[in-house]
Amino acid sequence: MRPLMLVTGGSRGIGAATARLAARRGYDVVVGYRSDAQAAAAVVAEVEAAGGHGLAVAGDVGVEADVVALFEAADRLGPLAVLVNNAGVVDAPGVLADMSAARIERVMRINVTGSLLCAREAVRRMARSRGGAGGAIVNLSSAAAKLGAPGGRIEYAAAKGAIDSFTVGLAREVADEAIRVTAVRPGIIDTEIHASGGEPGRVAEIAGTLPMRRAGTAEEVAEAILWLASDAAAYSTGAILDVSGGRSITP
Repeated sequence: MRPLMLVTGGSRGIGAATARLAARRGYDVVVGYRSDAQAAAAVVAEVEAAGGHGLAVAGDVGVEADVVALFEAADRLGPLAVLVNNAGVVDAPGVLADMSAARIERVMRINVTGSLLCAREAVRRMARSRGGAGGAIVNLSSAAAKLGAPGGRIEYAAAKGAIDSFTVGLAREVADEAIRVTAVRPGIIDTEIHASGGEPGRVAEIAGTLPMRRAGTAEEVAEAILWLASDAAAYSTGAILDVSGGRSITP
């Protein structure tokens, strides 16, 4: 029986790359997505072509009922072994003085509240004290958590800083439940998220200023996620792995 991984935001970018790689590494995969059913179905088809069972489930991680429904759907494929808390959102660049409460609330609700709700459901299923067999949770942070993203997306950076704190706290809270909690902290990665945040040309514009003179790929981040989820990282919990090409102390 193949272990089951649930990937939120799994229809594109890092989430889709993680789902595809997980299938090749022997996982069945649940692909959570918000609106692009066609893209999610394409990822599921790739999971199944790699020999795994795949399931696409629509929902907004910022809505508690949707999160509960997502995990109940995943239960039909078997016991959950890994949660990848990947779903996230950015907004168009802007300074705090011009940000509405609605913008700030949306970024926090999806990036922070959504991750906590998904982790809650995962812990309820994985914890040994609740009849589970343990497991792994890998959260998606961002280099912005360390850089602060001044003059552009300070609220996004704050949300990812919360993910860092949450990762460390939950790791300690559930360590004796055989649940490991870690995170990856990507830098500039060439995915669709830049276009969704109003900057389709950002990767090309910034690549030459990065320490490695290029952006990272979704597949490179997926490799880090799969390592953290695997038994090769069995003694790693509360760890946050930078996958930023050296972009950790410069904007």
